[in-house]
Amino acid sequence: MDDLPIGDRFVIPANELIERFETSGGPGGQHANRSATRVVLSFDVAASETVDPDAKRRIVEKLGPRLRDGVVTVDAGESRSQWRNRQAARRRLRELLEEALRPEPPPRRPTRPGAAARRRRLEEKRARGEVKRLRRRPDIE
Repeated sequence: MDDLPIGDRFVIPANELIERFETSGGPGGQHANRSATRVVLSFDVAASETVDPDAKRRIVEKLGPRLRDGVVTVDAGESRSQWRNRQAARRRLRELLEEALRPEPPPRRPTRPGAAARRRRLEEKRARGEVKRLRRRPDIE
């Protein structure tokens, strides 16, 4: 198993990843029941030596309910190929960690429209009302 790069931030060494193979179950008959093609990939965030403390904190905050004892786990079993499932599990773990490490945009500060914007809005409303008034049938007395 190879190291897993997480964006530009760091690389998880292969010895920190735990890979398990299981039978995928579901339809497929004897192949699905006998072949261990489903991949379960785990990464112990809490015990990792390559992830800096700030990144660990952000991962734990974002993935809180998904972590079990500081370990994040993904699985892949869609393909009949163990190799494809390994690639899919690695991709999912990488995307999950990159998403957790992505900085949040700053909170929006509520603003009010300026005086000129309010004035333009009212002028547009008046002009629109005038157009609608001119479309009416004239009053005949």
